[in-house]
Amino acid sequence: MSERRTWADRKSEIMSRPGAGAAYEAAKIRFELGEAVRLRREQLGLTQAELAERTGLQQSAVARFEAGGTMPTIPMLERLAEALEMRLSVEFQPLREAG
Repeated sequence: MSERRTWADRKSEIMSRPGAGAAYEAAKIRFELGEAVRLRREQLGLTQAELAERTGLQQSAVARFEAGGTMPTIPMLERLAEALEMRLSVEFQPLREAG
């Protein structure tokens, strides 16, 4: 029988694999973008369907995006920003400052 490991041990093992760091960062970006859109949508009192209508997307695409399931293009982010009454700002940060 194998020994049970903690999530921290498992994560450490996964992150030690080649390319895992980049994949983790990409997933983190997708999650953070989706969360930001969901929070703003909720602040405006919009449903996913209403946001979809404003952006020309399907409701299921908005749901996937909010769940961190898709990496958006810049034009898609611009459409979302406009629909959410926000200005899109994209920036580059040195790796040592990126969180």
